[in-house]
Amino acid sequence: MDVRVRGAAPAEPFLSAAELFETEYDLNSPVYVDVRESPDERTWAAHYEDHHVLNISQKAATSAMARELVVHELAHMARNEEGHVSHHLATEEALYLALAGESVERHKIAHCYQIANHMKDIYADDITLAVTAPTKLIDFLESELARAIASASASASSPWPDSRRVTVDTDPEITAVNAAFALALVERHDLIEADHRLYDLAHAAADDAPTVDMKSFTDHFRSLGANPTTSEYRSALVDATRAYALDESGVDLSNTVDEQQEYRQNVDSNEKTISQSQFQFGPASD
Repeated sequence: MDVRVRGAAPAEPFLSAAELFETEYDLNSPVYVDVRESPDERTWAAHYEDHHVLNISQKAATSAMARELVVHELAHMARNEEGHVSHHLATEEALYLALAGESVERHKIAHCYQIANHMKDIYADDITLAVTAPTKLIDFLESELARAIASASASASSPWPDSRRVTVDTDPEITAVNAAFALALVERHDLIEADHRLYDLAHAAADDAPTVDMKSFTDHFRSLGANPTTSEYRSALVDATRAYALDESGVDLSNTVDEQQEYRQNVDSNEKTISQSQFQFGPASD
């Protein structure tokens, strides 16, 4: 694997991550690592025809979790190269299908992108957890969820580098969805026992957001099929979007292809209801 580090950071965490990743997987295209000085730079990957770019802050690149963060982003790159639908279906397409003709608050549109990112992360972490020990990931999820709950009443600084897996937000509704994602990930891989503190934190998050069916979101994330078709994945993302943005009860994965085609037919006539500018909140796709 060809990894090239550009910026003020030691190469060791990146090379170590690549070596670990190569025990089970490989990448065809080279990876350029851009280390940014700003501590607020998010860790994310961009994909091009003949290479990938990993953007990471100097703070994250020199943290105790650097190797695990890099492996996670390499996993996104692998999903992109293999053509996995989760990393090729445009989030905007699913959001238009889900919300055409509806009036949705701008902050909920932003949260829908976070839900889409969670679904991508499920598939990336299926790879990540195949090559790394889960301890740091579990600690990260627990720490960030606790901080998210605390931030509802007071600002709480994070000991972890900024990540897309869980975004601390004072909005209790997206915090509950973040909790559902955390539970789904650890349950999908049987990482914790029933008495783990993560469950207590998730219950607290659910109590703060009674309109969010956290169990349904947990089931939804946990049960994502390994290799869904484009139609299946689009349906899953549309359902999750509508469940969150429109307060539809539960996450029902039973939408048929005909129903999705009906959504598509309504997009052209209704898309003005959702301003294009609302979609600028979506982070760069992995």
